[in-house]
Amino acid sequence: MEAEATYTAFAGERRIASGPPGRLIPQVKAHLDRRRDDPVLIFEDRTGRQIDFDFRGTSDEVLRRAVAAPTRPRPGRPWLGVVCREVSLLPRHWDWLEQQPNGISAALRRLVDEARKRDPEKERARLAREAAGRFMTAMAGNRPGFEEASRALYAGDEARLVELIRGWPKDIRGHVGRLLRQAPEVEGEPPSSSAPGAREA
Repeated sequence: MEAEATYTAFAGERRIASGPPGRLIPQVKAHLDRRRDDPVLIFEDRTGRQIDFDFRGTSDEVLRRAVAAPTRPRPGRPWLGVVCREVSLLPRHWDWLEQQPNGISAALRRLVDEARKRDPEKERARLAREAAGRFMTAMAGNRPGFEEASRALYAGDEARLVELIRGWPKDIRGHVGRLLRQAPEVEGEPPSSSAPGAREA
């Protein structure tokens, strides 16, 4: 069973809440009720993508909308966990897929599953870096050393990354480290104890 999604909210450079919707939403709602003009950004921890919740009404109303949003009808067979999306391929790719047993969809699912099993730790490390990169772009894209820090991040050079973001706000630095630690092993090696925010988050 897939783990419940977790999120982290920032007001400016300060982290104000973190956790699943049931814990995060009441905290963010209380903050917004106290400081209506304070801009708040919320990020999905797994992907680093910015997420928008509709904070009109009470905390319970906000939470109900947040929980109901993913259940809106979508193409496919959502009751089986099957969702339709458009895929663009060259004719030779379609030709090959049409020759596979059990149909195109089954062939694509099999290819994805095989790729995921090939090197799962490396894949998890890549996804963790991408999540950290998205968060860094949103929260620190204009900060000194951002471009060099991004290069260090994607090169897997954690020592260089730590040095480059040392002057960034503590909560931003700490969350970068938190996102990177989603992958317990990076490129087959134990995570560095010098990972950004290793002792902070």
